[in-house]
Parts: sequence; structure tokens; C-alpha cells
Amino acid sequence: MTTTMGRTASAGHSAKSPLIEKLNVFTAFGLGIILAVVFYVLAAKLIPEDTDAMLIHTKHDQIILLAMIGWFIGFMVGIGALIGPFRWLLGKDLSHDENMFYAGKDLGTKRYFRYTTDHKVVGIQYLVTTMIIFGVGGILAMLIRTNLGNPEGGWIHPQAYNAIVGIHGIIMIVGTIIMITGPFGNFVMPIMIGARDMAFPRLNALSFWLIVAAIPPILSSFFLGGIMTGWTAYEPLASESPAGMDGYIMFICIFAISTMVAGANITATVVRMRARGMTWNRTPIFIYGVVASVALALPAFPVFFLSQIMSAFDRAMGTTFYNPAGGGSGWLYENLFWLMGHPEVYVILLPAIGALMEMAPVFTRRPLFSFNVAVMGIAGICGLSALVWAHHMYMSGWAPLLNGPFMLTTELISIPTGMLFLVLVGTLWRGRLWLTVPMASIYALLWNFMVGGITGIYLSDVPADGALHGTMFVTAHFHYTLMGAGLTGAIASLSYWFPKMTGRMLDRRLSWVSFWMVQIGFNVAFMGMFLVGLAGQPRRVEAYNAMFNRGNMVTTAGAYVIMTGMLILLFAVVDSWRNGIKASDNPWFAKTLEWSVPTPVPLENFATLPVVTTDAYGYGKAKS
Repeated sequence: MTTTMGRTASAGHSAKSPLIEKLNVFTAFGLGIILAVVFYVLAAKLIPEDTDAMLIHTKHDQIILLAMIGWFIGFMVGIGALIGPFRWLLGKDLSHDENMFYAGKDLGTKRYFRYTTDHKVVGIQYLVTTMIIFGVGGILAMLIRTNLGNPEGGWIHPQAYNAIVGIHGIIMIVGTIIMITGPFGNFVMPIMIGARDMAFPRLNALSFWLIVAAIPPILSSFFLGGIMTGWTAYEPLASESPAGMDGYIMFICIFAISTMVAGANITATVVRMRARGMTWNRTPIFIYGVVASVALALPAFPVFFLSQIMSAFDRAMGTTFYNPAGGGSGWLYENLFWLMGHPEVYVILLPAIGALMEMAPVFTRRPLFSFNVAVMGIAGICGLSALVWAHHMYMSGWAPLLNGPFMLTTELISIPTGMLFLVLVGTLWRGRLWLTVPMASIYALLWNFMVGGITGIYLSDVPADGALHGTMFVTAHFHYTLMGAGLTGAIASLSYWFPKMTGRMLDRRLSWVSFWMVQIGFNVAFMGMFLVGLAGQPRRVEAYNAMFNRGNMVTTAGAYVIMTGMLILLFAVVDSWRNGIKASDNPWFAKTLEWSVPTPVPLENFATLPVVTTDAYGYGKAKS
């Protein structure tokens, strides 16, 4: 390849293949459904019948899993993801014209429905898909809260309620994982470091379409008995659950492949493709947040992937990795899950905090307070977050002698987290504040993450966790970190980079209304949840004692305010994208490289690659 857009010019092979032009999201869904049906029918006929009840259960899971594998293969073939590798195996790489077609050149809006390698298109695809994921998860959340508005529950069947809770949890976790690294890590990051594209454009497109391919399996679980285990899918309970767990397994396996592909690509891009002169001390802090996030994800998600492979074998092949009766252990699953599950918290948070630290100098017109302290804080969080997973297992009985060391490492992580707080507060101190939604989001992050962090200290303490474990207090705590901090950063990122991504300004009035409704509703909802959790209400229950009614009514009312605020934000995004005020190339007067290119951004970003001579935070300096 001679350029970052993947140009090759092989003699005698310059025209586009007709097949490449015909493949899109519709052919992908069509072929995926066809192969799923074919695999299902063949598996049903070829897998032998058995009278043993356990083996009948195993055969059913084998058929469902094979059908989902058929869906996955068909979708990836139908979208065109395998054409490049197949042609490479034949010794005939894609031609220049084909690479330009894959980059979406001159395709207009059609490029958003194809396997497109342009990182800016992939960023927009991620943005829209993330909004859809949050829409589905938000609808499920409102079903949960509406049902909990009445102590007796009742209007949702308990089994359906459990399925809704499980699917809501895992969908929202995946949504929060990709909500910043997906849209903004793809669209903004390569331009911010002065690159023309990602290091591996085809892998970049692959990472996105893997996410799309993963969504139907998890939604199919609604029709296969649901997910009865909560989003954690603890074994051996999961192996005894309905076939909806097969959808969970496929969802996680495909998503884990996507994160591994995206993580490797982002790392290679930042390490090898930064502009000339962009030393690590001149690299924007947002890049550190994104790279730290994928650095945590790269070792964590393969562990989660393997845990689900073993779950699939237990369900479909009769193995006993997690079944104590066959020599397995449920603690094995808990360890594998939380080896992913706690670093995953910072996979979500670090890009959000990095984005807000990126915005702080812009809206205070001051340099970032102690860039090195920010980097040290991010590095410290990365190191310690890999050493705290077992605080989720205090009450499980696993290795009680390790409770003390894990309590220590968990509490130590507040030190690098405090360093990031110091950087943000120091940047705000005596700054010339420009009060925008991104600026207000920094204040919201400081408040929300402070509440989430302090309540997390209680849960890291073994005796306190013994009283609070399994209560709504825990649910409120992780919503304050993942939603109160992470989602706040994502919404700020949307507002900040919306002009560069769409060429239009996000509606100012509607974005402010949405901001206040979401933040007020969020704090009302989850403060109420803290109160019922302290009083002892368990989580994941469809009905509860009438003594918890007032707190649940407060939480449900707050949830409806959040929903209203998010719907206003959705309207603002759609309306502004179509009819908003046209944005200038640099409406915020920022100094990072993404604001130095025209809007809309050209196909290859820079006509001439930039040379960096200083950092991006020289605000307040003479002639800057």
C-alpha cells in the first residue's frame, strides 16, 4: 500500500469488481438471515435425536448457536468484509479504484450503508449506531422503572422482567464502551494526530460492522426465553437458563472481536502515525484517554471472550468448565468475568474524562493544568484497575484471605483518580470561562464522579460491602460512574465535535434544556435509589416491600425526566444535522489539529501533512 487510504495499482487490475458495488447493509442482512435459516435447518436434521432430557437441551443449544454462526458468516460476506482477505489469499489485492470505492469517494450518503474504510464515515456510523443502542437500552430502562413505580409490580411478568433487566444491562454496557472511542475515536482522533486515516482502514470498517452483526443475536434472546441471569450471566446458572443465553454468548463473542480489532488499530495509528513533531508531550490529552482505554480493553476482552466460549461448550457440548458436579467451578467464571468487568469501567471512563480535559483549556482559555500529572493519573488508573477485580467477589467466599489486599488496591485507585480531578479543577481555576454545554459538563462530571467515587469507597470496604452488596445502592453507585461521568462526557463530546462532524452547530437552546433535564433527572433518580439501597431494597427484583415505595417513586419520576431530556437531545441532533446553523471551520477557536482542516473534512484530511512545533494548549500566551 502506497498511502494511508490503501492505494495499490496492480497492472491489469484497475476496474472495480461489480460484486463490490452491489454489497451493502441490505445484502448483509439478507444473506445473514438466509444462512441462519440454512444452518438451523441442516443442524436440526443432522444432529441426532436423543431421549435424555439433558442431551435434548444440548441439541437445542447446538442448533441455535449454529444458526447464529450462520447469521454471522452470512452478514460478514454480505457486507463485503471478506472480499479483501479473499483477494489477498489469491495474490490479487484490491485495485486503486476499488480502494477508492471502499473509501466512499463520490458515493454521497450511500457510503454510510456500506463497508466503508474512510475513518470519518466509520465515526458517523458508530455515532448513529450508538444512539440506536442507547435508544433500545433506554426503552428497556423505562419499562423497568415503570414497573417499579408500584410495589406489587405486576404489569410485566417476572420472567419477562428478568429478561428486560439482563438485556438492558448488557446493551447499555456495550453502548457506553463504544460511545466515545467509536464515534470520536474514529472521526476525530486521526485528524487530531495529523494522520490521513487509520493505520488499517479495512480493519476499522470491520470493527464497526462486527458491532452491527452482534446486535441481532442479543435481540433474538427476547424470543428464546430471555436472559435470566442479569447482565453478568453468572455460571453455572447461565448454563441452566433458556436458549436466550445463546444470543448473549454470540453477542459477547462478536463484540469482543470488534474491540480487539479496534484496539489494535487505534494503538497502531497513534504510535506510528502521529504528525512530525508531535512528541508524546505534544500529543493531546484526549489521545491519551483513548489509547489508555484500548490498552485496558486489549487484554481484558479476550478473557471475556474465552469465558463465553467455555459457556458455549458447557451448554452445547456437555463440558463442565463451570459445573461443580463435573469438576468445574463457578468461581472460575466469576474471576474471568471480573478480570474484564472492572477494567471495563475505566475503558468507559478514561475516554470521557480525556475528552473533558481536552475541552477544559478551550472553554477556560488556559493551558491544561499540569499535563504530566494528567498522564500520570491515566497511567495510574490503568495499572491499578487491573488489580482490583476481586472486590466484586467479597461475598462469594472465594479466597477470603485476599479480601484485604484487594480492598487496599481498590482504595488506592482513588489517588490517580484524584489527580485527574486536580487537573480539571486547576484548569478551571481563574480561567476566562466560556459557559457552553461542554463547559457545564465538566462541572457535572466533577459532581457526579465525586458521588460515584465516594460511594465506591464504601463498597470497596469488606464490612460495608457485606451490608450493601446486592442492594440498589450498588446499582446507584455504578450508574453515577458510568452514566453520571461517562455519558456526561459523551454528550459533551457530541456537542463539542458536532460542528466538525456534521458541518452544523448543535442547537444551543435545546442542548441546554436537554443538559439540565438529564442532569437534574439523573441526580433525583439515583439519589432516590441510594436511599432505598441503604434501607435494604435488593436489586433485580420485580416487586418490593411497600416501605420502599416513596424512594422508588422518586427514582421513577427522575427517570422520566432523564428520558424527556434525552428525547430533546435526540430531536436537537436530528434537527440540527438537517437544518442547523452552518458551522465555521473552527467555531470554538481551539488549537488542536482537527480544527485546522476544512469543514466538511476532505477525503484524505490534509493536503500536506502538518508539522507540529508546540503543544495544543498555548492559550493565554502572547500572539497565540
